[in-house]
Amino acid sequence: MATVELTTANFDQVTEANGIVLVDFWADWCGPCKRFAPVYERSSEKHADITFGKVDTEAQQELAAKFDIRSIPTIMAIRDGVIVFAQPGALPESALENLIEQVQALDMEDVRKKLAEHKH
Repeated sequence: MATVELTTANFDQVTEANGIVLVDFWADWCGPCKRFAPVYERSSEKHADITFGKVDTEAQQELAAKFDIRSIPTIMAIRDGVIVFAQPGALPESALENLIEQVQALDMEDVRKKLAEHKH
């Protein structure tokens, strides 16, 4: 599956769905973003069951501000509507694959329980 362009219009709809959504916050002027793009694209082709989204932080400044994106690229992993990972920096392909494996292995019931405990 190719990457999906995420905007303020479709972000919530895409990321609140069940399953895994990876989001790449990037900009056209960003060298590391351009070097990371082919890695991200290759990974999207390997994992048809995962939605790979891209947010152009220049065009979607509201989304970048909402998630307090201060450094790009920033990779965010969302599973079943819950942000489970967000970190700036381009990942090597092996690290991106490792991140995907970790997100797939999460016990979401446990994650929700821990989130609920933190809110009290």
